[in-house]
Amino acid sequence: MTAPQPPHRTLLVGFGKLGARLAPRLVADGGEVVALRRSDGPLPQGVTGAVGDLAAPLPEPLPAVDAVVVTLPPGTGASAYPSVLAHLAAALPSRPARTVFVSSTGVFDGAGSPTPLTERDAPEPVTDRGRGLREGERAAVDLFGAVVVRPAGIYGPGRDFLVRRVREQAPVNPRRRTNRIHETDLVRTLDLLLRMPEPPSLVHAVDAAPAPLGDVAAFLAARLGLPVPPDDGGSASGFVYDGALLRSLLSHLDYPSFEDGYADMLERGA
Repeated sequence: MTAPQPPHRTLLVGFGKLGARLAPRLVADGGEVVALRRSDGPLPQGVTGAVGDLAAPLPEPLPAVDAVVVTLPPGTGASAYPSVLAHLAAALPSRPARTVFVSSTGVFDGAGSPTPLTERDAPEPVTDRGRGLREGERAAVDLFGAVVVRPAGIYGPGRDFLVRRVREQAPVNPRRRTNRIHETDLVRTLDLLLRMPEPPSLVHAVDAAPAPLGDVAAFLAARLGLPVPPDDGGSASGFVYDGALLRSLLSHLDYPSFEDGYADMLERGA
């Protein structure tokens, strides 16, 4: 089956690792990509740059676009995201037909629970970061009718925090419930949500293998030929997310478990 075409012109708001991997996919299929960043720098072939800091109103309008992907960090305070998104809306000549807002499963915080959470569960954040993420989601929906994506524990090439912790033998909480998504599968998700005629309004971007942190650390230690990192004595915490919706959209994950993803990373020299 032929994949749907990408939007004619997509604005990537924030151009980190996700944007750098998403843009070539869109360009390769004939899409135009504009990257909005706070400073100049090299861009992939076929990507046009725009410089602006959405912490304040932009002095110049942005070009008309068919789609927007927002991959900005939450900033400080619950009003940070709504302010940034309001500046973005004011700078665009019209509301794009499709907006994808990348949030985080960090919108769920507090004591945690082993009961799997789905997209039907409403978050009730108790920390400033969680509240900021939630307000960002609401503003993205109100201003743009956005599709919200909540990744958990993004890892992959250049995202090797846990590998480094195991190498350093830093203490970990083996009872903490963890979820993750390989960067490759997250980029595939963003690409698909831009192209789908009728995407879901919310997707939890998690793989098929939530696991206690102790299991992940033990796997990495065995692969690295190191002892299991020491136990930091922390209590059970964290959430578990049901990724059934994501798997139904993508039909398969390139890296369905942490074993798959980390094994590939280590083989590539992470």
